[in-house]
Amino acid sequence: MDKTDWKLLKEIADLEKTPLGAYNIRLNGQSDSRASTANIEITGKTDGKSGIEIRVKPGTKHESVHIPVIIHATGFSELVYNDFFIGEDCDVDIVAGCGIHNTGCETAQHDGIHTFYIGRNSKVRYVERHYGEGDANADGKRIFNPKTVVYLEEGASIQMETTQIRGVDSTKRETIITAGKNAEAVVTERLLTHGDQTAESDMEIILDGEGSSGRVISRSVAQDRSKQVFYPKMTGNNKCFGHVQCDSIIMGEAQVSSIPAIVAHHVDAQLIHEAAIGRIAGDQLLKLMTLGLTEQEAEEKILDGFLQ
Repeated sequence: MDKTDWKLLKEIADLEKTPLGAYNIRLNGQSDSRASTANIEITGKTDGKSGIEIRVKPGTKHESVHIPVIIHATGFSELVYNDFFIGEDCDVDIVAGCGIHNTGCETAQHDGIHTFYIGRNSKVRYVERHYGEGDANADGKRIFNPKTVVYLEEGASIQMETTQIRGVDSTKRETIITAGKNAEAVVTERLLTHGDQTAESDMEIILDGEGSSGRVISRSVAQDRSKQVFYPKMTGNNKCFGHVQCDSIIMGEAQVSSIPAIVAHHVDAQLIHEAAIGRIAGDQLLKLMTLGLTEQEAEEKILDGFLQ
């Protein structure tokens, strides 16, 4: 890998060197490097599909898996299937994400389908970052279409953090999580679009088991002429608790649609949704400008804090 590739790795996985533990680095459709550990095994798929399988032994604690994807070939497009099999009583971190460096005139695109099978009483923290860069004068687009499917067994939990900040021309995200008895799903989504970019997020947490819980926290910023559409949905099929919260800042000529839904199929399902769209308050800008910041610097400081 060259300096451009390592720069992308820093952006999407906070990596400045080969990571410790289990990892698989995918570069332009091929596995660039891979390592397994005694408790975590990574293998290529054998069903004819492109992708990998990650198997975590029961009882694995405080270990991590890095599976970043890098694309720097204009005109390159791929569909990848990654399957995760997490044994019982585990506690692991999984860092994914994709970076595209496209300076050509053709579209570069990465579509990924990640499926998680998380065993009883296991905890998974899943971080996914998308980042794009390239020549502002080139016509080549950078497109991401991720799909994440999660099955939580009794007492299992997933904390899922997705981030997309600049550089992505189009994205359509789909997330489906099914929670069993006493299972918990927490999804935090951060998104910024600008220019003529478009983003759509279709998310559903299905609370199937008694005592299950779910929470969705979505924060986004839409600038210039960009468009965003959010469809977060919480479905309660048993005694459960769910909360959906969507907050957006709109700027310029951008458009934001936030359409949260809660669906109860059980008398003891407690479900809440909140949605807010607004602009940066003038008094916030004025206060920071009195401290010596320019209007642009004050604006960026407010947006950074909001997305954090």
